[in-house]
Amino acid sequence: MAVVRDLKAFAALAGVSTATASRALSGTGRVSVDTRARINQLADELGYRPNLVARNLRLQCTRTIGVLVPLGHERTQHLSDPFFSTMTGFLADELAERGYDLLLSRILPRDERWLDDYVGSGRVDGIIIVGHSDQYDVIEEVSRRYQPMVAWGGVLEGQHHCSVGSDNRKGGWMAARHLIAQGCRTVAFAGPIQGHEFGERLAGVRQALDEAGLGAGMSVLPVRFEPSAAYADIRDWLGAAPDLPDGIVAGADVTAIGALRALTEAGVRVPQDVRVMGYDGLPIGEHFAPSLSTIDQNLRLGARLMTEMVIARLGGEDTQSQLIEPRLVQRESA
Repeated sequence: MAVVRDLKAFAALAGVSTATASRALSGTGRVSVDTRARINQLADELGYRPNLVARNLRLQCTRTIGVLVPLGHERTQHLSDPFFSTMTGFLADELAERGYDLLLSRILPRDERWLDDYVGSGRVDGIIIVGHSDQYDVIEEVSRRYQPMVAWGGVLEGQHHCSVGSDNRKGGWMAARHLIAQGCRTVAFAGPIQGHEFGERLAGVRQALDEAGLGAGMSVLPVRFEPSAAYADIRDWLGAAPDLPDGIVAGADVTAIGALRALTEAGVRVPQDVRVMGYDGLPIGEHFAPSLSTIDQNLRLGARLMTEMVIARLGGEDTQSQLIEPRLVQRESA
């Protein structure tokens, strides 16, 4: 039997209208169970498959979610970075389970219209933004006229756009408190200091040290986020620093990994001489020597929540931002 490719011809063979055939094959609309089963069985026998591209154009639906990574603050960063590859992997899994494709884009903002331009491209049904970078105001403004969008990051008081992220201030506080409990008295924060998320982690570290009466001994080392750049920054700092801290809270796991490498090369023992805490909970941290103690953001849960929220917002729901409770994972480095 010849393969049928035209919906009208298929509907005629099935003895139903084109609308009924379309509803039965797509699994949407009011069609009886028996009719749906009969039409799908006939489609299998005839080798008929709906033209999904034409259907999506007709419905103005792509079944694709855009995942955007804006890099306004760190333009040399790449999507191969362990944080982004982990998060986008989790998002791809979650979206696929719900029948959506993922369109991944690394964004280097040239002006404030980059997000409006992407929204207007018609390539995706909704958007997930991984990290605010220095683009918080742009995201906030676009969210007032574009509903199906969720961002990964912190939550500010009065924020309009929907976001999911860990409690960064609490996570920084937990990391510093752990080092203090391990006997550290001079703690450094090493990491990016631009952007709300990193600023909150730094504030949490400072709060914990102030509460313990150790704030005067705190130092801040601005470090680039990209792994090789972070390593170079920390290596140079070690070469110039008159006195080493006895504890380091890194702003991210990739920064902590750079610190471990630089400290080892300088003959500094971890954790005997300096204890190191990461931040993210990336799987890669478990496989270093020494294995990395870290603040786990639960990225898998974050990916699931963002996926559920953006699909709900596609349906017109007004979802609320959500903070994930951070979790301290103690390994060998601290």
